[in-house]
Amino acid sequence: MSQINTIRHLQATQLKDYIELTKPKVVLLILLTALVGMVIPAAGLPDLDLLILALLGIGLLSGSAAAINHVVDYKIDAQMARTYHRPVVKGRLTQIQALSFALSIGLLGFCILWFTVNQLTAWLTFASLVGYAIVYTLYLKRATPQNIVIGGLAGAMPPLLGWTAVTNTIDPNALLLVMIIFAWTPPHFWALAIHRKQDYAKAEIPMLPVTHGEEFTKTMILLYTCILSIVCIMPWLSGQFGLTYLLVSAGLNFRFIWLAVQLKWFDTKGLAFKTFKYSIWHLMFLFILMVFDFILV
Repeated sequence: MSQINTIRHLQATQLKDYIELTKPKVVLLILLTALVGMVIPAAGLPDLDLLILALLGIGLLSGSAAAINHVVDYKIDAQMARTYHRPVVKGRLTQIQALSFALSIGLLGFCILWFTVNQLTAWLTFASLVGYAIVYTLYLKRATPQNIVIGGLAGAMPPLLGWTAVTNTIDPNALLLVMIIFAWTPPHFWALAIHRKQDYAKAEIPMLPVTHGEEFTKTMILLYTCILSIVCIMPWLSGQFGLTYLLVSAGLNFRFIWLAVQLKWFDTKGLAFKTFKYSIWHLMFLFILMVFDFILV
């Protein structure tokens, strides 16, 4: 009996490690923004089968990209306090196991989108995987301090993926939602990069605080939060959302700007990480707000 319990424990632990490879919290945020991209053109919840299959396919490919990132970055992860405990780093999963898992769920996700949703969504989601797992992780992350600006486009795609899943077309209104996440990504990651500056320096990753210093990075965070606030107005100007969206999003953005101002001129211990955490809530609430405002309109 004890051997059976031990085997079950090991299986449960390994399953947990495989789930960790997919970065489930990140995938959930991706799926939220993709869901909003489906709800708006469908004028409500789309067909349930389409909803489930589209989110499943997008989620599997997103998890695949995350797992590839674990494999490619395992040496870097080993040097950083935030990531040294990851399954591949600790040897709980081998690189072959992690990569095989990544390719398997990626192929499954692509097939689900290709055969049950539409080919446009399948190719766009696959392009996002390549952009994050290959272009960003393998090249940009190590090549330039603008890595997250250039590579952020891959992570900004989910609203478009949801939109194309419903309409099979690329719509300008969907691109406005992509622009929001694209503008949000640099201040989100740079706040974390300030908090983890020593880790990035130790791993020789040219994040902006390492190459240009914290003060310059804080200036860029403030600049991009202002850009984000302007971009967030565009869906209202296009008539996509109403006054509720405009007012509440302005409040969310004002808070983000105020944190950036404090970070720039009145920095205190832990403020960079506080800004990073707020940025996650900011994006989550912003996209939930879009759904509520769309229902009200």
